[in-house]
Amino acid sequence: TATLYGVSFSGLYLQQPIQEVYVENTYRMGPEPGCHFSASRTQQILQATLDSYLEGVCYSPDSCSQLCQMLADLVLSKLKDVNPPRYKLVCQVVVGQSGKQGIRMASRSLMNPNTDNYTSAVFHNHSLFAVALVHSLYFE
Repeated sequence: TATLYGVSFSGLYLQQPIQEVYVENTYRMGPEPGCHFSASRTQQILQATLDSYLEGVCYSPDSCSQLCQMLADLVLSKLKDVNPPRYKLVCQVVVGQSGKQGIRMASRSLMNPNTDNYTSAVFHNHSLFAVALVHSLYFE
């Protein structure tokens, strides 16, 4: 198998090599019974992660991008333990400064309503707000 090096959204190379995985066809068109993505459990993990890591943090525009990337990686690593097999996770974290302004956030995706789902969590303190969004997509 060949070793590939992944690239993050910021353009930096990821530190760990990614091994290509070859999987035999299973001819499954959906998840096994009882192996669906749990949006409520994921939302609890998202909220607990945001609450524990952002409590007391002050907004800084210089470190905001690193904070978003660290939170997204942390959420994905925590969700790997509870993620059912054959589901791929996509995590997006937005952090902004709390002020007297309003913000609207929208997300669109092409999903199969029988297998795919998403969940989100919001954190707010005196200095910043954070929104974490996780999409779970069944990989056939």
